[in-house]
Amino acid sequence: MIPHSDSSRSLLRSFWKSSDQCLQSLASVRPIEEPYFRKLNKYHYDLKLVNAYLDHDNVTEAEGCDAVLVRANCACDEQNLKKFKSYGINWVFTRTVGFNHYDLKAAKELDIKIARVPNYSPYAVANLAFTLGAALTRHVVAAVDAVHRGDFTVSPYYLSTEFNRLTVGIYGAGKIGAIEGKMWKLIGAKVLAYDPYPSDFARQYVKFVSEDDLLQSSDIVSVHVPYFPGKNDNLINSDFLKKMKETAFLINTARGQLADTNAVAKAVEDNEIAGYGADVVIDETRINGHKFNSLAEVPNSSVQSLMKLYPKVLITPHMGSFTEPALEDMISISYDNFHEMQETGDVKNKVEYKG
Repeated sequence: MIPHSDSSRSLLRSFWKSSDQCLQSLASVRPIEEPYFRKLNKYHYDLKLVNAYLDHDNVTEAEGCDAVLVRANCACDEQNLKKFKSYGINWVFTRTVGFNHYDLKAAKELDIKIARVPNYSPYAVANLAFTLGAALTRHVVAAVDAVHRGDFTVSPYYLSTEFNRLTVGIYGAGKIGAIEGKMWKLIGAKVLAYDPYPSDFARQYVKFVSEDDLLQSSDIVSVHVPYFPGKNDNLINSDFLKKMKETAFLINTARGQLADTNAVAKAVEDNEIAGYGADVVIDETRINGHKFNSLAEVPNSSVQSLMKLYPKVLITPHMGSFTEPALEDMISISYDNFHEMQETGDVKNKVEYKG
């Protein structure tokens, strides 16, 4: 195990040399991740690491290099893609599953190739979703917070059911959702799932039902659906929330844009649902990776409204994939993507504009 560091993030700038080609990769990484990039460097690229996020100012770091590797919340908009193209860069890959940080139309027009990491250890996000649901159900954070303030009384609020009596609803039963379902099933919970494309893998752990049945029956609703900009924004809206039980908890470890933040805050505040746990928020490019001195400094009033509802609302800093196995998967597959592109001129994990 590589020792932990509290440093927040950095921009990975990698000069990768094979026998005849140099690749530079720009990615938002934490300093603790740098040894993994070196350890997993099976193609013997030369790596140079630089601290910073990819934005409109430091995009110039890519000049003179052949390729870029980014992650979520890096600025892969038209402006930066044009700058990359002016440097002769035609490969701008991401180490993430999602790719909503790209302007795909601009990439196509510029003939810039994009590849992603289609999957990594599903236990990473599933573990966090499970933990948020478990912590909220047993009121663990509320109790710990009270004790830290010197209050050792057992509040009536702490009374809860037991996990084996829960009905857990997995909204989106891909690999991550299915694995969370597996975790709940192993401790005796009843596990339901809604997915328009039910898989045999998920059927081992969940019972597929309609969307309405899941929302109306579940004590925990855990959302694991991909985000498609302009298509499922605010999927979790007031209508969605009104279908849930007043005693139910909602978990979102997928994307902040899937939830109408104000509607979720109102539902919790009005006791229409019991609580909310999230690893994602809207406006992450201005929030994630920053340390604010007070809640008032958080640059989004809707996110502030959620944070004020702690401990009924628990928010973590988009750390779902921050486990050693998931990190190793993301790095290894990213290296493989570049190697495949070098060797064949194409890559199976490519992302293309569909408009």
